[in-house]
Amino acid sequence: MSTPSTTTTSSASAPLGLGSVLVGSLPSALMTADAPARYTVEAVFTRRPQREEIVEILGDETRQTLVREGYPTVELTVSDRRLEIANTTLEELRDGLGCVLAERLAAISDHAHERRDAAARRDEKTAESERERAAAVVALAASVSFGAGANAAG
Repeated sequence: MSTPSTTTTSSASAPLGLGSVLVGSLPSALMTADAPARYTVEAVFTRRPQREEIVEILGDETRQTLVREGYPTVELTVSDRRLEIANTTLEELRDGLGCVLAERLAAISDHAHERRDAAARRDEKTAESERERAAAVVALAASVSFGAGANAAG
């Protein structure tokens, strides 16, 4: 039973990135006279993003990064294991947007990993305090004597 949680944990600790473009989701008119100027490109995540990562992908800091890097019209949506990148082109992704997204996902992944590590340290500290408390209770209980003539601690 612990195997699935271990697999999930190790998978979640792997850096979040993008693997490939879903070619089948691209407009069929690409590279023709009828091709749209901008469209949505779907890219596959390297692993399923965690809830906290999705919040950051869709959050203000990501939006500000896109604007700062010169992509103010690009919009991101997360759909299962896909990042939908709206109002872009394959050329724009190739020529820089792909790197901006990769760097942002790496930063998001690092932040999530740091938060998980901090939570694990807090949990371990809490567990250690509880072990110490339980040991103190056992020691105190062991000091109790019910024998005749036992002295009361004064």
